[in-house]
Amino acid sequence: MATRRPRVAALVTEYRKYSHGQNIVDRLMGGYGWGTRWHHPELDVVSLYVDQFPESDLSREREARHEDLRIYPTIAEALTLGGSKLDVDGVLLIAEHGVYPKNEQGQTLYPRYEFFQQTADVFRSSGRSVPVFCDKHLSWNWEWAQEMVAISGELGFPMMAGSSLPISRRVPSIDLPWGAETEEIVGVGVGGIDSYDIHTLEAMQCLVERRQGGETGVSSVHAMRGDSVWQALDEGAWDPALFEACLCRSFSLEPADESHRHTYPTREQLPQLVRSEPVAYRIEYTDGLKGTMFLVEGLVRDITAAVRLAERQDPLSLLFYLGAGHEMQPNFFNPMCHHIENLIVHGTPPFPIERTLLTTGLGIAGVTSLWREEKLATPHLDIHYLVDPSSTFRRV
Repeated sequence: MATRRPRVAALVTEYRKYSHGQNIVDRLMGGYGWGTRWHHPELDVVSLYVDQFPESDLSREREARHEDLRIYPTIAEALTLGGSKLDVDGVLLIAEHGVYPKNEQGQTLYPRYEFFQQTADVFRSSGRSVPVFCDKHLSWNWEWAQEMVAISGELGFPMMAGSSLPISRRVPSIDLPWGAETEEIVGVGVGGIDSYDIHTLEAMQCLVERRQGGETGVSSVHAMRGDSVWQALDEGAWDPALFEACLCRSFSLEPADESHRHTYPTREQLPQLVRSEPVAYRIEYTDGLKGTMFLVEGLVRDITAAVRLAERQDPLSLLFYLGAGHEMQPNFFNPMCHHIENLIVHGTPPFPIERTLLTTGLGIAGVTSLWREEKLATPHLDIHYLVDPSSTFRRV
């Protein structure tokens, strides 16, 4: 007797071209390139809840194209397929993009928590739960993020969350040696706070969580922007060799001299190459590890990291490779969909949900520190976890 394929409900804020909803759900319905073949996932997306319908909406076209797919007016109906009990085997929570308000700190109030709570209500009333994937960080609100993780433990369902960076390709294709004595990490990325900081934070965290003793949590975050970033650089607030290693790993380092493409910027040229105000989050881990995350849009257009290890003279450094022109051909969603499929079909998340809880907290603390213009103590980020020695980033 044939086993029924797992059925999936996708809860998205909007479903338009290049949105995360479109990039993920389209792949899970139509497949994607994996190695040398076209992979067709062993699951079926059968229901959609769509919160907003812009003029560029694609969800209605997808419903017409896929005979097994239906758009439901509520989250509860999408999860029960119009019935009274949970009738799917997995849930995708993709609350990224769309028109939502911002708070005074500049955080977009995406309804990830609200989507999650309505999902948990259906789980409770049905007496069972299924795996849940939450795209990017858990919430803009720390207490809500904590509650989401606590509920997944209470109801006993596997949960995966986060961005594509930790599971994307790398150049070179390496990982931090498991159990390595680690002293400092620097990550250099692009974009703005609240949306792109999570990418560079996760890129850094997926490396340092492999350090000796595992993850022990973060004691403080001090965020700065503008001239204060360059002043901290001059004062030696982080290892300059790590910052240099990040820039040298970049595939897109902007040359200071347009007449000669192979130039490394001087200290005086750095502020001229960054298109918007630079941002830095200085992170102190409870075990003494130091971390600094930079957002320097214009100086580079990609994300790199460099780590100082006790047993190595030179830094360990790498590029998180998303592909050329990744905004238009975002194949870095392929490994994410690969892990989502494993989550739903086998109940196996690729890494502990505590990683995303910690990076969510780091992002919130960074935004709050910037807003308050002060160093922020973070006793609430006393988060401990261990990862498996195996690596989960894409190697093929």
